[in-house]
Amino acid sequence: MTETDLNAFITEESIDPTGEGPLDGATVAVKDNISTAGVETTCGSRMLSGYVPPYSATVVERLTDAGATIVGKSNMDEFGMGTTTETSHFGPTRNPVDPDRVPGGSSGGSAAAVAAGEADLALGSDTGGSVRCPAAFCGVVGIKPTYGLVSRYGLVAYANSLEQIGPLAPTVEEAAALLDVIAGPDPNDATTREVGADSNYAAAADGDVDGMTIGIPEELFEGADTGVVETIEAAIDDLEAQGARTTTVSLPSVEHAVQAYYVIATSEASSNLARFDGVRYGHSADGDGDWNESFARTREEGFGAEVKRRILLGTYALSAGYHDKYYSKAQDARAWVRSDFEAAFEEVDVIASPTMPIPPFELGEGLEDPLTMYLADANTTPVNLANLPAISVPAGRSEGLPVGLQLIGPKYDEETIVRAASAVESQ
Repeated sequence: MTETDLNAFITEESIDPTGEGPLDGATVAVKDNISTAGVETTCGSRMLSGYVPPYSATVVERLTDAGATIVGKSNMDEFGMGTTTETSHFGPTRNPVDPDRVPGGSSGGSAAAVAAGEADLALGSDTGGSVRCPAAFCGVVGIKPTYGLVSRYGLVAYANSLEQIGPLAPTVEEAAALLDVIAGPDPNDATTREVGADSNYAAAADGDVDGMTIGIPEELFEGADTGVVETIEAAIDDLEAQGARTTTVSLPSVEHAVQAYYVIATSEASSNLARFDGVRYGHSADGDGDWNESFARTREEGFGAEVKRRILLGTYALSAGYHDKYYSKAQDARAWVRSDFEAAFEEVDVIASPTMPIPPFELGEGLEDPLTMYLADANTTPVNLANLPAISVPAGRSEGLPVGLQLIGPKYDEETIVRAASAVESQ
């Protein structure tokens, strides 16, 4: 496939290395919601078309300092809102495995670029599964780090309390090596921690799962496609053959995770995207009228349907009379999800599930039914609510389409999920 066929990139403009290091010679695609000085950053939206940041995100500086060449800004669902990379103002990205299907989202351009060999590595952002979903759909590796492990400075905000920048790569070791470069504290991001400053995640990709205990939550298997479940179960059997032990764990709160996630995420989006008014940032509509009329026209023209839908949902959830009914209850559910995971990790080292409960959508399928698209995030959103690390690793194929195995770990225990994922990869 060619870049034009896949539409994996919005902007194909290179940024040369500024130093030498572990990524010498590597080419990297950067999701188009991560700021790059002097290179257009659109978030896949008409609202930011033509916007050129005056500074680079911390992760971009760390990439080029480590010897990487950035080869372009990858396509994405508009402002990260989507599961298919079809809501982009610049058109959908196609899945390299089957061009009639979506690559997943919202970091679909990054995953497609890696899967097609158009970039060695890529960065995405994961708010509710936006690195893991396209990794699973495109048959590559994607890591959602612990919240606070990787700086978000320079990431255009969608939902601040949920999102993390994460790596995509052909192999577990390569994804872990990229995480080694971008992880660690940043004075420009007060949410980062000292953990990860001296990490060596790539060294953890040794495939040694002997004695590891893997938790199997029935709740994250219920309703999944039969072929997906069979593929995941076979991968787990392989881990047991390598010395791992499995046990059932209970996560009853995840039944409410998707609902809680969308209330919290859309509420934060409503606040964050208020700045795009045609005066402070973004597209400015032509025409006469007062400020309110100009503001309404600007946002009507600048935002796509999915972004408008989520802004409306979030504004409603935060409005007088509904804050306690929706937003406060969603935060209570979030605390319940976190508590369930903490209890499970007292018994197991990692938790395993399908990354996505279904194979990749056909192009257009998800756009016709937004609710089904939201529910497809059922296995990934709990991880973001609990601020945990997770990895999606290819587990095989069902009817010729990639299936991803999700491995979830305790906070800041990226080494264990990398080790388990590398064992899956070795089969």
